[in-house]
Amino acid sequence: MEIKNLTSEKDKISVMLDDLALMESYARDLFSFLPLPICMVSPTGIILETNPSVEKISGYEAEELVGGTLEKLLNNSDVEQINKTTIEKGLVVSLEVVLKTKEKNEIHVSVSTLLRKNQQGEIIGFFISFFDLTVFKESEGKLHESQKALLNMLEDVNEEKKKAETEKEKTMALVSNFSTPIIFLNNYHKLTLFNSSAKEILNISDTDLGIEISNSDNFSLNNFTNIIHNKFSIEKLIEESDGTKLEEAIVTYNKEQKVYKVVTSKVLDKNQNYLGLMKIFYDTTREKAIDKMKSEFISIAAHQLRTPLSAIKWILKMVLDGDMGKLNTEQQELLNKGYLSNERIIALVNDLLNVSRIEEGRFGFNFEKTDFQEILNIAISNLDSLVTQNHQELILEIHPGLPKISLDKERMVMVMQNLLSNAVKYTPEYGKIQVIAEIDKQSLHVKIKDQGVGIPKEDQPKMFSKFFRASNAIKMKTEGSGLGLFLVKNIIENHNGTISLKSEEGKGTEVDFFIPLVRNI
Repeated sequence: MEIKNLTSEKDKISVMLDDLALMESYARDLFSFLPLPICMVSPTGIILETNPSVEKISGYEAEELVGGTLEKLLNNSDVEQINKTTIEKGLVVSLEVVLKTKEKNEIHVSVSTLLRKNQQGEIIGFFISFFDLTVFKESEGKLHESQKALLNMLEDVNEEKKKAETEKEKTMALVSNFSTPIIFLNNYHKLTLFNSSAKEILNISDTDLGIEISNSDNFSLNNFTNIIHNKFSIEKLIEESDGTKLEEAIVTYNKEQKVYKVVTSKVLDKNQNYLGLMKIFYDTTREKAIDKMKSEFISIAAHQLRTPLSAIKWILKMVLDGDMGKLNTEQQELLNKGYLSNERIIALVNDLLNVSRIEEGRFGFNFEKTDFQEILNIAISNLDSLVTQNHQELILEIHPGLPKISLDKERMVMVMQNLLSNAVKYTPEYGKIQVIAEIDKQSLHVKIKDQGVGIPKEDQPKMFSKFFRASNAIKMKTEGSGLGLFLVKNIIENHNGTISLKSEEGKGTEVDFFIPLVRNI
């Protein structure tokens, strides 16, 4: 019985030893397999065993490390601190040190340790692991460089911001000191800036900032009634192809009326990006007053000249007709030159009086159903002799059956005479002048084309202005008032029509005008 029990105990011990051997084998396999470099160290700091990862990071073979001390891998001071802390506290967690490789390279590593004890609680050594910090150090270096670069960028941004703020302050000071009102809308059509003159003269307040303005009619001043609190009226003058708009505004300020030329223009940055638009009010009150005085003077002078000029005309006419006796050829030619010069002065006086009446609103119109062909015939008959004298060809292309439309016959004869006279005067001998009249949609469309000297490109926008003549025309024909096209434009516009011209210097000019078939009163 006792022998049997003894055998049983031996079997149990044998099984336990086998299990321990198996566990030890597993532990060694795991120790070797771990990618983390680990050493087993004795209590006195002797390296007892290393795994392959230690060989890989250090460059040493296992045989070169086992039996040696940690000083082969670490600095003496670090080894002392690791041994002391491990013995006292049982472990070291993530202590950053430098590992020395066989090739004398230094690697930044994080060291952790764990104290080893036997079943009796006696210290038998410790595990030490090394975690390679190279990648983290490189990343840290890159991060440091990035931080440095970012700081430099921030410094540059701050510097540029300071410059921008300085420039903004200069711009604001400049805008604020303008004596004329200035309004700025951002790219969202909202009021973002105005100067002190706009605040005072237009009665704009800070509470108006941020108000959105309609973009209809290219931001016409009529859209600003909700921010301009003083009474005003406007008249649209011109609009350029680049979007620049020119208006005339009459503003009631301090119970007086001030006249402004208002320019609306886009604001673009250096890359041509749209930032918004600006309205600048140029005070033309004094210019208008002077212009009015000038017009009044011209009107008075013209009226005063008209009577004596008419008297001279009839006296010369009577002499030329032989009422005062027979004239010889030389006398006839001399008096005829005087008569023609007097006629030109009378024509100029009449033009001045007509301009004066237009500006004073007294240029009356008498509209009635009229055949345009009759108007054209009258205008042509007055120029027939000059066309024949110049050996020119007058080509008429009239739409058959033109309807009668509401026109002022006398004024429209004046229009056609002016336009045809210019075409004949500035077309060389044997040249062609073409008149086209047709129905275009709901309008009478008339074209006068010539083969004349043309108009310089820079002069074309001013051709319908008062007293303006093209530079090449002045050299060719010294006589001329520069009032003909001004009168023509006003007459066409009073017929609710439009007029324009296109020309190329040296190749001729085409004048087009449209008059509605049905007049809207």
